[in-house]
Amino acid sequence: MYTKKQFAVIFFILFFTMTGCSNNDFKGNMNDKVQNFSYVNQNNQKVNLKDLKGKVWIADFIFTNCKTVCPPMTYNLTQLQKKLKKAGVQDYLIVSFSVDPTKDTPQKLKEYIHKFDADESHWQLLTGYSQKEIQKLAEKSFKTIAVPQPNSDQIMHGTSFYLVDKKGTVVKSYSGNQDVPFDEIIKDIKTLNKM
Repeated sequence: MYTKKQFAVIFFILFFTMTGCSNNDFKGNMNDKVQNFSYVNQNNQKVNLKDLKGKVWIADFIFTNCKTVCPPMTYNLTQLQKKLKKAGVQDYLIVSFSVDPTKDTPQKLKEYIHKFDADESHWQLLTGYSQKEIQKLAEKSFKTIAVPQPNSDQIMHGTSFYLVDKKGTVVKSYSGNQDVPFDEIIKDIKTLNKM
């Protein structure tokens, strides 16, 4: 039998060993619940927040007529997909919300993503809502903007990638246009998948 002192020592060794192996090394910079939604994807299929529960996903905001940041952001996500595949990560989704839903039909989104070397089995491009609705979702859930530019066909929107956990909480944002921290994103997705 162990003495109380020996038992205490064993307990603390086990506790710190288990803590060291836990997922407590994840450091987020956001903590915002994604508002409930029900939209349609590039295949004209309904996608709602419930469908994404239990999955780790990366969100971004784009539109097909974007003349500046959207093509490089989408390209960066295809590079992330390749790196995730190389790292053996299959449990993830990418969710791209169109900030120009009036023009971005499912067909247009399908044509847009086909210009990139994307794995659509892990990618939902969403539309089927009003401009006000996506503006509200962007502001309340992701703390970013989605606002039409005056006298222009362009939309002002954030260029971050957002990490969403299995419960539907936005837990971290990363640069999505330039200097994308691919290794950090992959590490964070792996960590959240274990949680």
